[in-house]
Amino acid sequence: MGSGIAEVIATAGHITYLVDQDHVRAAGAIARIRERLAHEVARKRLSPTQEAEIAERLRLLTDLADLRRVPDCGLVLEAVAEDLAVKGQLLAELEEVIQPSCILATNTSSLSVTELAAPMLHGGRLVGMHFFNPAPAMRLVEVVSGLDTDPTVAQVAWSTAEQWGKTPVMVRSTPGFIVNRIARPFYTEAFRLHEEQVSDPATIDALLREGGGFRMGPFELTDLIGQEVNQAVTLCLWSAYGFDARYRPSPVQQDIVQAGWLGRKTGRGFYTYAEGVSNPAVGTLAPGKCPDHLTVRGDVGRLRPILERTGVAIEETSGEGLVELPNGTILMTTNGQLATSTALRVRRPVVTVDYSLDPRTVTRTAVALSDGADPKLLDDVSGLFAAADIATTRIDDTPGLVVARIVALIVDQAADALWHGIANAEDIDIAMQLATNYPRGPLAWGDEMGVAQVVQLLDNLHATYGDDRYRACPLLRRHALTGMPLAPDHPSPGA
Repeated sequence: MGSGIAEVIATAGHITYLVDQDHVRAAGAIARIRERLAHEVARKRLSPTQEAEIAERLRLLTDLADLRRVPDCGLVLEAVAEDLAVKGQLLAELEEVIQPSCILATNTSSLSVTELAAPMLHGGRLVGMHFFNPAPAMRLVEVVSGLDTDPTVAQVAWSTAEQWGKTPVMVRSTPGFIVNRIARPFYTEAFRLHEEQVSDPATIDALLREGGGFRMGPFELTDLIGQEVNQAVTLCLWSAYGFDARYRPSPVQQDIVQAGWLGRKTGRGFYTYAEGVSNPAVGTLAPGKCPDHLTVRGDVGRLRPILERTGVAIEETSGEGLVELPNGTILMTTNGQLATSTALRVRRPVVTVDYSLDPRTVTRTAVALSDGADPKLLDDVSGLFAAADIATTRIDDTPGLVVARIVALIVDQAADALWHGIANAEDIDIAMQLATNYPRGPLAWGDEMGVAQVVQLLDNLHATYGDDRYRACPLLRRHALTGMPLAPDHPSPGA
């Protein structure tokens, strides 16, 4: 991370000093940067002249005391181990050798900037600058202010990161900042679905990619990150937030970490990474015969574009937002209730359908059948969706299914961060899109889903489980009542 940040700074035109007491490691960092620059030249992203100029701006120091020879240094950014004692000791030593006007920045993903600044002589000049890995490629930088951080210092850090070609966001120092906090349900809720045998990892991943628009599913992503790394962040947040149920770690993940199945690095995680080994196929229903007509009772929301894609004749009538198939089965978008509980109320077999990011282009969706219903009833459902070129995956009857449930929890976390003043709405959405490649900023996503629908889904989850994990944020409830958007119009990160 340190060499990556140094490359960013030198590329932006600054004389950049790398300091490491391990001479071999410091020289290795310079060598790695030169290798990356040569690679960029080979790909014609840099000219040989630019490569030479960047390399010339990189300087090596092997002792902190050498910083006294750089009196005009305006910013020192540390990227040592993510350990409070290690960082605290380094910051104390830095204060002895740098000028009083020099800004100190800590590249921390989880430690409190407030706590790091507390023992410092001039804690107001400490600011967090959380880069994401790999630093040269990832655009986001979380600029983190502790209680004592001088607002001018935070603004300088923000402007400097922008000058380096990054997209900075302002964050109040709190566990997980923006990204690691709001992203938790993407992992922990998927693990819970697997734990409850709703479906297998490959199928859940496929539903979130093909139905939810996520770049990667949570099981494959944590295998890439490292299961022990992802679990450590979850445990840190769970402890920091007083063992709040929303951050509760997963026994399923704990098991594979204890087994040493850490993901790609060990050859096995939720998936197996070995030549000749095939991982489980994604569960997909064989298409049945498509019905020749449907009855739509009321507003069926996001099911409507899917039904229109099928070309099936539709009879319109009033009702509570249900689709009736010729065989008597009721089809409806999940609202967080069990298909079984709805079936008992309407006295008909019920199939609930998962949320999709874009019903006009979705290629896979999950369905759940009410208990006691004949599984053959799903033949007509799979045939209907096949007519719209949508693969149908059956999962166990569970409240909120997969995509709707996980997205609703992400939206709730984002609203909670906004409610607590951790960051503004624009920065929250930009951070989550840039750092995690989410297809929507979570607040804008909540507006698109319908805030009232998100609250209803969470309330139904809470009623089924009786678990505080599914409580809806008060700010989310207020916006559901007023209809006001969570994310007033703001530009996307690519604008």
